[in-house]
Amino acid sequence: MLPVPTPSEKAKPDMGVRFENVSKSFGPVDVLKNVSAHMPSGMTTCIIGPSGSGKSTLLRCTNLLERPEQGRIFIEDAEITAPGVNIDALRVRVGMVFQHFHLFAHLSVIENVALALRKVRQMPKEAAEAKAAEHIAAIGLKGFENRRPAELSGGQQQRVAIARALAMEPKVMLFDEATSALDPELVKGVLGIMRELALGGMTMLVVTHEMRFAREVAGQVIFMDQGKIVETGPPAQLFDAPQTPRLRHFLDQVL
Repeated sequence: MLPVPTPSEKAKPDMGVRFENVSKSFGPVDVLKNVSAHMPSGMTTCIIGPSGSGKSTLLRCTNLLERPEQGRIFIEDAEITAPGVNIDALRVRVGMVFQHFHLFAHLSVIENVALALRKVRQMPKEAAEAKAAEHIAAIGLKGFENRRPAELSGGQQQRVAIARALAMEPKVMLFDEATSALDPELVKGVLGIMRELALGGMTMLVVTHEMRFAREVAGQVIFMDQGKIVETGPPAQLFDAPQTPRLRHFLDQVL
């Protein structure tokens, strides 16, 4: 089983992640337009929408890989957009898995997973690698600890990226189209790990094109288009009874 917070370790149910009137531009292009949303703790929120709708930018603002020009973002009770926020401390609380794996090619699997534990959490090498080994085993790669990323399949590399993020014991996990770079036959295994995390009560924000996963696993689905949130609600509402022509058209194209 994957290590996830016990109920006593979870954030209070009324916290989670909140966006208040968040806007972000790249040059003349407004990518996020006055976005407000609440992603409750202990829940998986799937963010869907066409390419260029602002989904990944919203996610990247959640750990300040992109800093919004206006608005506020909260994780649990902390405003991460407040002046003088400790970004390194923030990123310990927020794990992120990208579309591309971003593993260090010259490091072994166990070194990749242990690196942040040693550099950020200042754990001794032996302790960091012991903890890394636990997470590597939990994602089904026991025996692969000494392999390099080039010796792994894409699905295995993405599992290592997930283990690396989970080893830091984050409060929130972000997945930015984590399966879109994988061959179809490898997608199922990665989605299975994400499903297990969701069932364990991990707070997750998931940008995805996997509509079946969103329908079956999400507690909340957000549909974005042109930098705005168009609809938010439980999966049954968005997939079975969309309220806007834009979402109906989107679903007609992707389902």
